[in-house]
Amino acid sequence: MGAVVNSLVQRLADALFPNSCCLCQWRCPGRLPLCAPCRAELAGNRCCCRRCALPLSGDGLLCGQCLQQPPAFDRVVAPWLYSEYLAFILRRWKFHHDLALTPLLADLWLDGASDVLPPDVLLPVPLHWYRQWRRGYNQAELLARELAQAMPGLGVDTGLLQRSRATAAQSGMSARQRAHNLRGAFTVSGGCDSLHVALVDDVLTTGATAGEAASALRRAGAARVDIWCLARTPPPN
Repeated sequence: MGAVVNSLVQRLADALFPNSCCLCQWRCPGRLPLCAPCRAELAGNRCCCRRCALPLSGDGLLCGQCLQQPPAFDRVVAPWLYSEYLAFILRRWKFHHDLALTPLLADLWLDGASDVLPPDVLLPVPLHWYRQWRRGYNQAELLARELAQAMPGLGVDTGLLQRSRATAAQSGMSARQRAHNLRGAFTVSGGCDSLHVALVDDVLTTGATAGEAASALRRAGAARVDIWCLARTPPPN
């Protein structure tokens, strides 16, 4: 009986307050603004490096970079590729204040992630206070809180990891430039001995931000550091 009532309520809500798809703008049912055909167009990151999630030709392998110079983090969970459609959604969410997209993005992560080891705590990758003040919010924190709501018992800590200095915008920088730009950018405000933490961010490009933040957490005693992000950028070729 309860399922029938819930179905009727959902149908009534769809009729009174119709959703439109954030990509094609056609009407779509349900609470999330992404229709099934557009969702099917998103590119999954199914075959990737088991450590940094770089797309590879086979699953369960390590990429050359992780073999030669293992990163400070243990695993990246990035279920989607940073392709055209997802990039459009992320830009609307991140730079155009379309915060209503947060539940959709959390749903996409939960739908695509698999074999995830639950951490002790979620840590959103912090913005420098001035950049967060200018933007009005930290998109990584929004995503982390939405994920925590869907995973009972999992908390979000916004004070443990801090951005200690402002860094230049990294778009257009090479991997080496990004690493230099972020050196010493993060500090840990307390002990995290033996903790398994998951850093939450939107996109992993070169891994410079994730690596620098993970290094700071390792120095503070973290036993395991995973990276949870929506998308991984494919290699240049």
